[in-house]
Amino acid sequence: MSKLERNWQYAEQYPGETEALVRARRLALELGIEPVSRSTAAHLSGIVAQSGAQGICEIGTGVGVSGLSLLRYAPEATLTSIEIEPEHLREARTVFAGAGIASSRLRLIEGDARHVMPRLNTSAYDVVLLDADPNDLLEHFEHALGIVRPGGSIVVPGAFVHGRVPDPAARDTAAQNMRDLLALVSDSSAIAPILSPAGDGILTLVRLPDQE
Repeated sequence: MSKLERNWQYAEQYPGETEALVRARRLALELGIEPVSRSTAAHLSGIVAQSGAQGICEIGTGVGVSGLSLLRYAPEATLTSIEIEPEHLREARTVFAGAGIASSRLRLIEGDARHVMPRLNTSAYDVVLLDADPNDLLEHFEHALGIVRPGGSIVVPGAFVHGRVPDPAARDTAAQNMRDLLALVSDSSAIAPILSPAGDGILTLVRLPDQE
């Protein structure tokens, strides 16, 4: 094992998790859902805590692993979470309730994010998490830009697409979409991109304040 691999493994094993998060992660795996990794979950918790985010939007609820992470250190924040699979959303409701998250802080929406996001209020969210079908990534990103406030962040976990993005031989749609997004934001004067190797890669995109 190389030094970089040891570093990654240590960082992945380091974060502690609440009992609710451990239960949610176990449930996700039982249902065949790939939850965000422990280091990715910690990254999400930290972004919200550091920014003081109050309004959070999540694309891809799963059974609530990422949602619990986003709300972990933000007792006053509210979460709007969109999930296309009704079974997953039913499980998530139970997970959030079991974790003591008040229903008044949650807006769980069943539906296709491509149709739901255009109906959300513009510039209304401090953090937007895109953790859904990578084949729809570019469309989700376009909508996310409209709902995140200036100074807010769009977070994309799985930015390496299971190691395929750095591999020039990988030409599948998901990997190419991520490469296209990385190229787009690297040249943008409106976005500050941050690419971290945590988990399967985390791309954080800060929407810079509008220039007058």
